Amino acid sequence: MTTLAQPYERIDLRTSPAIKELIVRAAATAGVSLSAFLIASAQERAKQILAESETLSLSPRDWDAFFSALDNTDKPRPKLETAAADYLAWRNSPSAR
Repeated sequence: MTTLAQPYERIDLRTSPAIKELIVRAAATAGVSLSAFLIASAQERAKQILAESETLSLSPRDWDAFFSALDNTDKPRPKLETAAADYLAWRNSPSAR
């Protein structure tokens, strides 16, 4: 079975000597290469940032309001019903085909 090599992208970084030394020491202490350390660190931080921005956090009062709004979705919406009926009529008409 032939396996295809996964393509990799390159990222170039510029930093001060002090920051580079700090990162190199941390990578050596962790027992990984500089590249592996940078990738793992950046990946973990990226996941944290995205999780924070994509997670919905509500107070108990806001959760109650949110669930209340979900529970009240069954009330009649005449404009929506008219639009749905118009769409179905159009879709089933011979000119729509």
